[in-house]
Amino acid sequence: MKSWKTLFLSMASAVSLGCLLAGCEPSNASTVPGSDSTVQRVIASQIPSLGAATPFAAFGGGAGITNQGVNTVVNGDIGTTGASTMITGFHNASFNFGETPLNIGAVNGLVIGDAPQGSPADLTLAKNVASDALNAFNRLADLPGGIDPAAGLLGGLSLAPGLYKSASGAFLVLGSNLTLDARGDADAIWVFQMASSLTVGGPAAARSVVLVNGAQSKNVYWVVGSSAIINSAGGGTMVGTILAIAGVTISDPGSSAPTTLDGRALAQFGSVTMVNTVIRTPGPSLAVSASRATTKMEEPSPHVVVTGTNAADVAAVADQGFLEIVNNGAHVAATITGTGTIHIVNDGGILTATNTGTGTMTIRSDATGAVTVTITGNGDLTVTATGDEPITLTHTGDEDFTYPALTGVLRRR
Repeated sequence: MKSWKTLFLSMASAVSLGCLLAGCEPSNASTVPGSDSTVQRVIASQIPSLGAATPFAAFGGGAGITNQGVNTVVNGDIGTTGASTMITGFHNASFNFGETPLNIGAVNGLVIGDAPQGSPADLTLAKNVASDALNAFNRLADLPGGIDPAAGLLGGLSLAPGLYKSASGAFLVLGSNLTLDARGDADAIWVFQMASSLTVGGPAAARSVVLVNGAQSKNVYWVVGSSAIINSAGGGTMVGTILAIAGVTISDPGSSAPTTLDGRALAQFGSVTMVNTVIRTPGPSLAVSASRATTKMEEPSPHVVVTGTNAADVAAVADQGFLEIVNNGAHVAATITGTGTIHIVNDGGILTATNTGTGTMTIRSDATGAVTVTITGNGDLTVTATGDEPITLTHTGDEDFTYPALTGVLRRR
């Protein structure tokens, strides 16, 4: 890793830091200085895969994720390598993570972490996410040839696709919005490298990163050597994948205006903090049913965790409560008879799942054993199966379902 990756905000230039602290409005520039030939183009082969981090909207390293406010909606997965108790102010279809009447965040995807709510498989996935995100950071940070278009001050610029690197160590979007112009190329890519910090908007006013002429959020990357602060005044729209060594903070408790991130906030060693934040992640989680995309799930009660072993089969029935089944050995037979919820992680043997009620069942099966699913009610079902055996599906309920064989995901249309 190059030495600049561990530097901090103190390395930012006096003019950039002073502007940030004072909340000044830098003069606007309409275009990048110099011709397009001065901008190092980035091609798809230079962009590393995010791997396990791809479906994650937010990842808090070992420091967790915190939500404040009641208007937060995360469309994608979130997680941490720390204890699941370090995730606060959220709920998904399976758990409530420390929500209060004033701090409610709907997660339409997985929420993963270590015990007590996280399983060993969750922790393994979290570690893979952290590793793949760090690999992506390192490879993007090592791309050579980036230019600094305006001494780190990006507000008011319209940038062509390319590689940009802050000479001072910090990039700031203040005064006016930043425009990313694809010029008709839907595959256009932007990579922003900074040794220290990223700041979008200030305490007085939100700023946005605007995509025009075919630009796509999935093709924008912010490689941040320390921390990112996005719209501390609330409001505004940020785009792209933020890969930060330290933390990411979105909005501020003093604001009720939602801030939107079309992308991801992936922190390695710091937390992700969001206030009334809407995150739309490119490539949704495979573990969330489309029918739950905007539905707030109440905390299930009672909560029962069943762990399978090689000694005996695991049998579980959910009527009104919630059951989590982590199977690492034997045959699993699970049935929903009412409005209950069953979440199954099957790394063991054969899996048989039956939904005769209106509840929700999610299944992830990494075992080689056969998976048999029967739906005779009207409940939602999502299946992610990576084993060698085919899935047998019987459906006699009222809802329409599709099963894309290549992805192994069963979803309600």
